[in-house]
Amino acid sequence: MSFEVYRPRGERAEKKPIVSLSKTSIVLNNVAREKLGSSRVELAYDKQSNVIRVKGVNEGGIELKKTKMFGKGFFNQFAIAQKGKFEAEYNAEENALYVKL
Repeated sequence: MSFEVYRPRGERAEKKPIVSLSKTSIVLNNVAREKLGSSRVELAYDKQSNVIRVKGVNEGGIELKKTKMFGKGFFNQFAIAQKGKFEAEYNAEENALYVKL
């Protein structure tokens, strides 16, 4: 038998950082933006593991407009075609979000 546990509405799970990829932009949900704590980010891509790193930086990088940044050039450079919402893993030591595609 496979039981599912009932959770009343008062008990809410901790919200997760979510990164959404569209054709031309990257959008961070509020949780992801708060974790980075920066209005500028650096994007990187690991082809072997198919992971995007979004790292909060003080200088350089790409400026976030509220929770959105333009990513068309990034997608084109690394031939990233995936679209959708992806749960991100936050690394506090590096102040970075890792998104497994």
